[in-house]
Amino acid sequence: MSEAAGYKLPATPVAWLKRDLLVFANSIGIEKDELHFLYELHPEFAAFPTYPIILSFKHTEQEVIDFYAQATRFQPVIPGVPKLDPRRIVDGQRQITVLKNIPATSAGREFELRGKVIGVYDKGKSGTVTEIQHELVEKTTGEVYTRIVSSSFAVGQGNWGGPKGPKGVNYPPPAGKKPDATFTFSTSPSQALLYRINGDYNPLHADPAIGTKMGFPGAILHGLCTWNIAAHGVLKTFGGSDPARLKSFQARFASPVMPGDKLIVDMWLTGQKEADGSEEVVFVTRVEGGKVVLSNGRALLSGIQAAGGGGASKL
Repeated sequence: MSEAAGYKLPATPVAWLKRDLLVFANSIGIEKDELHFLYELHPEFAAFPTYPIILSFKHTEQEVIDFYAQATRFQPVIPGVPKLDPRRIVDGQRQITVLKNIPATSAGREFELRGKVIGVYDKGKSGTVTEIQHELVEKTTGEVYTRIVSSSFAVGQGNWGGPKGPKGVNYPPPAGKKPDATFTFSTSPSQALLYRINGDYNPLHADPAIGTKMGFPGAILHGLCTWNIAAHGVLKTFGGSDPARLKSFQARFASPVMPGDKLIVDMWLTGQKEADGSEEVVFVTRVEGGKVVLSNGRALLSGIQAAGGGGASKL
């Protein structure tokens, strides 16, 4: 395990165009009242701040890719850890820290993802947890734009003698307090078919037969689509839709979502502040009338507004 922690992964070139930002914004439910995310000629046109989360799937591609072939090709070979089957790896948790908002296009510049292993933990019969950090870096200057920590779970691929790992930090809602705000979004039956165009072409989110084979009612929505919809809800509600205000966002994937489900994001202001002045929002995302789909939700925003003050873009 000492070989795994801190192990540096090969750098991966990444690229995006304005068109990619438009597709992403549309795919997470942004509408015309936030035109600065949807219209490239808007004077304040900008990337939605969590867009870099898709680059570990997209890389530099503008064409559809074979998801499983790419997953196998780019699956890290980590010293001291057995090879894991990418077809049985699911998302555990994602966190993004925004150090600097990305430009509207990478054209004319070179960016890459630089990754390292935080830890690999053997959870016994249930499987293996892998935590990896990626930084989005402008190659020529070395400037870091975002830092993303990903936790994945290799189902049934444990018992190889590795460490059990530390307990994670949890951010539960304040006990007994009603949400300070609630954001709702009704996904469409074709939501996953739109979101996959961003570069995440996992067949599980398109082919009902694959979903059924894995025990679901059909093709399920990308966990990261739900994650990004929640990020949009938090920023619109408490950040005035200003991309510069979102400093950090994280959530744990708790249950799958079916395209067509209505998502409900309950949010609480905790009063906690970071050294940079950003304020904490904790949240839980659930489907209407049913289960929690995102837990351990936490965001940090600067200049938080009262709920309802961020409904329409102020840009």
